[in-house]
Amino acid sequence: MAKIMTVVAKLETGLRFDAEATSGYHVMLDSNSQSNGQGAGFSPMEMLLVGLAGCTGMDFISILRKKRQDVTGYEVQVQGIRAEEHPKVFVEISIEHLVTGHNVQPAAVERAIELSATRYCGAEAMLGKVAHIKNTYHIIEV
Repeated sequence: MAKIMTVVAKLETGLRFDAEATSGYHVMLDSNSQSNGQGAGFSPMEMLLVGLAGCTGMDFISILRKKRQDVTGYEVQVQGIRAEEHPKVFVEISIEHLVTGHNVQPAAVERAIELSATRYCGAEAMLGKVAHIKNTYHIIEV
């Protein structure tokens, strides 16, 4: 059965919204001052990149753990470039995986990226329909 997710965003003031998901967690959404917001929270487009970072990051680290890689630290950096014309969708997205650990195998990292991108990360699959997505990685030996 398909999983239904619901988010309710309530207007607070100006362009600031308090968004609550079915999980009960809240996040503040706002716009910058150039768009009549107050900059009191993530912009909706930033949230798309946050979702992508979390989605691929959780897949990636779970796969490396299953592959018994000795990862001591991990960071995922996501950068999006938007179209100049409305609706200003993302046209290019780069995902950089920074892996710190002991003898982490490049082949394991490459496979984790591949599996996340092609099988597990729904956010990447969706955004990849409109944007060119490039994954890179760096392994830092400690």
